[in-house]
Amino acid sequence: MPADTDPRASIEIVATLDEVWAVILDTASYADWNPFVVRAECAAAPQVGDPIVLHVRWANGRGTTSPERISVLEAPHDDEEGVRRATLAYVYEGLPAKLGLVRGTRFQRLSQAPGGPTRYDTVEEFSGPLVRLAGPKRVEDGFSRHAAALKRRCER
Repeated sequence: MPADTDPRASIEIVATLDEVWAVILDTASYADWNPFVVRAECAAAPQVGDPIVLHVRWANGRGTTSPERISVLEAPHDDEEGVRRATLAYVYEGLPAKLGLVRGTRFQRLSQAPGGPTRYDTVEEFSGPLVRLAGPKRVEDGFSRHAAALKRRCER
């Protein structure tokens, strides 16, 4: 369960969930539109258990790489209420995680009620004694920039 302090962002996108999902999974095109995750190294058809290396650019222009592993890849489907849903999640695997100092799982969830826009929600569920050093506020800023750019990309 995410804490109130976990970085998050949400936005409504006027596009089908399947269109938004396709953009999220097209990591080879991130450099064309994504100001936060400017590059993602992963398999062309990602699967649960696959590694993914994210090249992140902070608002100040500095960057870092973040080794992750895909933990959830729930393709678009309709739930029992007829809401279309999809989820991508990955777990941070950097040295701080290996030492038990900072753990994180990023969830990107999509939902679309019949006839409505697609809602994009993302959150990083952080834990560990050095979470504050992970920069939750700068991560949240990145998530907000990512969400706004995803909306622009999908609505163009």
